Amino acid sequence: MSGALLDVDNVVRTYSGGLLTRRRVTAVDGVSLRLDAARPEIFTIVGESGSGKTTLARMILNMIAPSAGTIRFDGTDLATIRSSRARLAFMKRVQPIFQNPFESFNPMKRLDRYLFATGRRMAGLSDTTAIADAADTALRSVGLSLAEIRGRYPHELSGGQLQRVAIARALISKPALLIADEPVSMIDASLRASIVNLLRDLRDRLSVSIIYITHDLATAYYISDRIMIMRHGKAVEAGDARTVLDDPQHPYSQLLKQSVLSPDPQHRTVGRQGGSSHA
Repeated sequence: MSGALLDVDNVVRTYSGGLLTRRRVTAVDGVSLRLDAARPEIFTIVGESGSGKTTLARMILNMIAPSAGTIRFDGTDLATIRSSRARLAFMKRVQPIFQNPFESFNPMKRLDRYLFATGRRMAGLSDTTAIADAADTALRSVGLSLAEIRGRYPHELSGGQLQRVAIARALISKPALLIADEPVSMIDASLRASIVNLLRDLRDRLSVSIIYITHDLATAYYISDRIMIMRHGKAVEAGDARTVLDDPQHPYSQLLKQSVLSPDPQHRTVGRQGGSSHA
């Protein structure tokens, strides 16, 4: 679709119920969303465990294919991306940020090796100095530097620092879209606001769009430009984040707000947990 960075059109994802049953489980059921190429934004997908939000994210990352419907990135149907070269070109522009930074890195491998490998493979750099410069630029964009990271192993950093390295790694290829799946849920509560603020800064400073996956409405209220609330694989409500969360129309959205958000905006805190498990 012309003008769309991302166009998710009525996607469905079903799974077999198991070896002993023919029952099909529908994880995502007819979900659509669109991100405008000309307007970088943070689009948040909210849902409890089992809502389908992570399955939707995996489809957008082209890790799994929709059972029905289409997903287009910058006009290209993801179903047509088959060659290794096409997959690499897509991965350069759409990068994931995962939930647990300690699972994103091998504890026996130095962090700078990850960054340098990404510079070679994703950014197409071959000169050692250029690779180091790209890694340092990405790290500085998240408040770190190559001098701080060089030679260090994952266990030598805090969870917040390590998530910043993971974000820097994703930025080396200069992507147009980040998919952040519960990126603060495994980080100490005192550090969550810094990561959330960093994502907002990246949207504004680097003009990168972000799909932010969370179960936490309080964080969603703080970070989002637009929001979509999912339940049992369906999008039950979507729109401008403040409009939806200040005055939700769907009964499920109303229930989530009542259980998570304080009626006093001054008491809305980033990182406050909403009592639901993450998916």
